Amino acid sequence: MTEEAKRLDAAREDNVAWRKWGPYLSERQWGTVREDYSYGGDAWNFFTHDHARSRAYRWGEDGLGGISDDKQRLRFALALWNGKDSILKERLFGLTNSEANHGEDVKEYYFYLDSTPTHSYMKFLYKYPQAAYPYADLVETNRRRSREEMEYELLDTGVFNEDRYFDVFVEYAKASPEDILIKITVANRGPEEAELHVLPTLWFRNDWAPWISRRGEKPLLKEIEGPAGAKTIAALHPVLGGYDLYCDGDVPLLFTENSTNHAKLHLDYPDAGPYLKDAINNYVVEGRQDAVNPERQGTKAAAHYRLKVGPRQSAAVRLRLVRQASAQIGDNPAKTTVKGKAKGDAGPFGQAFDQIVQERLGEADEFYRAVTPPSVSPDAANVMRQALAGMLWSKQYYYWDGDAWLEEHNAHPLHRGSRHFRNREWFHMINDDIISMPDKWEYPWYAAWDLAFHTLPLSIVDPDFAKQQMEMMLRGVYLHPSGQIPAYEWNFSDVNPPVHSWATLFLHRTELALRGEADVDFLKSAFNKLLLNFTWWVNRKDRFGKNVFEGGFLGLDNIGVFDRSAPLPTGGYLEQADGTAWMALFTQNMLELSVEIVPHDRTYEGMVGKFVEHFLYIAAAMNRPGDDGMWDEEDGFYYDLLRLPDGSGTKLKVRSMVGLLPLCATTVVEAWQRERVPQAVAMFMERARQMPELLTSVHKTGPGHLGVADRGIFALVNEERLRRILSKMLDENEFLSPYGIRSLSKFHQQHPYVFCVDGQEYRVDYLPAESNTGMFGGNSNWRGPVWMPVNALIIRALLAYYLYYGDNFTIECPTGSGKMMNLFEVSKDIADRLTRMFLRNADGKRPVYGGTKKYQEDPHWRDHILFYEYFHGDNGAGLGASHQTGWTGVVAKLIQLFGLLDPKRMLEGGKMAAFVRGTPEGKAKP
Repeated sequence: MTEEAKRLDAAREDNVAWRKWGPYLSERQWGTVREDYSYGGDAWNFFTHDHARSRAYRWGEDGLGGISDDKQRLRFALALWNGKDSILKERLFGLTNSEANHGEDVKEYYFYLDSTPTHSYMKFLYKYPQAAYPYADLVETNRRRSREEMEYELLDTGVFNEDRYFDVFVEYAKASPEDILIKITVANRGPEEAELHVLPTLWFRNDWAPWISRRGEKPLLKEIEGPAGAKTIAALHPVLGGYDLYCDGDVPLLFTENSTNHAKLHLDYPDAGPYLKDAINNYVVEGRQDAVNPERQGTKAAAHYRLKVGPRQSAAVRLRLVRQASAQIGDNPAKTTVKGKAKGDAGPFGQAFDQIVQERLGEADEFYRAVTPPSVSPDAANVMRQALAGMLWSKQYYYWDGDAWLEEHNAHPLHRGSRHFRNREWFHMINDDIISMPDKWEYPWYAAWDLAFHTLPLSIVDPDFAKQQMEMMLRGVYLHPSGQIPAYEWNFSDVNPPVHSWATLFLHRTELALRGEADVDFLKSAFNKLLLNFTWWVNRKDRFGKNVFEGGFLGLDNIGVFDRSAPLPTGGYLEQADGTAWMALFTQNMLELSVEIVPHDRTYEGMVGKFVEHFLYIAAAMNRPGDDGMWDEEDGFYYDLLRLPDGSGTKLKVRSMVGLLPLCATTVVEAWQRERVPQAVAMFMERARQMPELLTSVHKTGPGHLGVADRGIFALVNEERLRRILSKMLDENEFLSPYGIRSLSKFHQQHPYVFCVDGQEYRVDYLPAESNTGMFGGNSNWRGPVWMPVNALIIRALLAYYLYYGDNFTIECPTGSGKMMNLFEVSKDIADRLTRMFLRNADGKRPVYGGTKKYQEDPHWRDHILFYEYFHGDNGAGLGASHQTGWTGVVAKLIQLFGLLDPKRMLEGGKMAAFVRGTPEGKAKP
């Protein structure tokens, strides 16, 4: 067992607080809904980046490469100044929706290079120009550009020319859960000596100010006498306790308060005193000696290092954050005491410091070797490790008290005279947790369906945290009393795809494979709450009880002809092929969860029968023949059905991911599963006898229609329709990109879909890159690019079909090539295409970086991987949010999965990744 695995066991079994400290800071707290106290709800313009250095936040904090405790009471992060910028670099800069031509976009270069799941070792890289950062140029140039033009990026400004920049690496290594070694290494990549001010900063989140709704006792930072050769900041908090931050060398310490500069921002509140949040900025950048507190105390403090670094040389800064309650630093009391009295290797920065950092890095290497299949190439192993590092760095403390927030907005629905405002129906919510974020700058808030996909790669390294994330979304302080799962911060009431039962089943099977036993309490608790969510869908999104579903937005942004979250210009409503397919998959996952629980509680067998019936009713409704169903016999594809006010229907013939998702509602039924639930099987047989029409349009199943190893199948799509859909999906002139499955068929490049209403034209064209419309802010596009999560669902479905058919089903891949593949080979081909985006090709270039020479050729850039939100449908270049390891991190699971899978042993029921299914005994067979 690796050392990191032992730490994970200690955290799970003995509650050792290895996860107490981690990368839990946001990377953008400003411009978020929870910090928005404007009357009209304009979050971006109410609390801007320019305000952030002077205004204390209410609900969280942001920082550069930082860490905090798990309630974000005390935080540590970097601040930098190159001697030329107009402000300290304390946080990442980017453009908001109103400033950029393609929506929100961070304009910085930073990389999550490494992390273990307990954060015993972490590494972060920030690239900081030596010239003045071009804030105004980025805003003004991007604002001038149209949606048809490329984004103007930081490299385009020329500030990285001649390599005149610093690489700033931050490493964290835990000697024990609350003894954290910090090493900051500054590498000057330029041709001349350059100076960098490095200000490691420690501060408390402000929960004591009068305008904070629920005040706490004010904490304190102060300079104290520490060990020889180290300046020391003591941090005293009434709840968290005491910590000391040791700063190597005789370095000045600067103190102020983490309090808003109301006068500067023209806000109608009295200032808390002369020393305010922006004081350290004013001291360093403006040279104002009186800006910081001469008494050397406050609630925000920084050590001020001035490093002159020669050309192509490096310099390092060392710090150590230690809990005062422990009498010793590190694990060995014979070495050093908190007071720094030498016993052997003297002081907090003796030889043991570098030794511990190297040990933790070595243990991280050992841990990742253990989870990476030996067949995986070194380049793919690097991609997998950085994807997982990004997942782990993207954890964030998220705090939002709906009751307090709405009361402060005069929008609480239980209070007389309250006004209508966003999220007012979510007053029950109290979010106070570490949550996996989609992207801590562009999406620094949880999104329900994103989070379900996050659990796949997270389960590789930390299945306990992955399970906790699923459990959390189903708690009473998240789940609405109606059963709705909150979508995302901008509008919790929007609707995301119901993929949480699928993720729960996946996590259960992962745990079976790893530990050989089920967590029955987790299964039952999740199932019962998912049942509430299922009931919400049935009652709220099936408008007339016809077993066809709406859902509106469903996370696919601009994929449709119309904005699916807004009233239709035609009147009427949409019967959605994706919404209905999601619900069919939901029923399948719930029946499988029931089957898993039955050996522990026989009362759940009735739920198996319930969800079998639900699936059959949904399938019959979706697959109705003719104009009343979603299947189009002429095209061989599924489409949304537009219901007009007179009740008539017309298919919206857009060949998109909407029509591919019915493939994903596919579940294989093993013989051992049927044996577990004989009453449910008998009920199904009786229902099939009574209503044979229920089985006419779904895949044939039951006696006489069993597949390999006596497997049955529940699938919306039968064999004939499967072939017709796959012929389009695997056509390189339609859906099959060199880098995965496109979200819209390339067919629409030559044949745009046009729908006219009252003289107005609504149009869908193939757009392989960014969106050319402002729908949903214009910062994501489902009209052509490749998206990782839905590709993963398609791969999972193809593997399920392969379990049923084995080698008896083959199809041309690509369509027209004459090359026949079974469905395992097809799924692997798609996975290889997705993975290929991140790997060096024959020319040594990574498609994800497109034509950006710096990323492709420079040795200090080319092996640092970014995991974008989505990817160009033709060339694989990364688009959208640049740190969306949230769900693009699924590539790590694909690399691991296809490094392990053996198709023959799959068919035999032997060892197989839990991505598809488990075995009746639980633990996967060797």
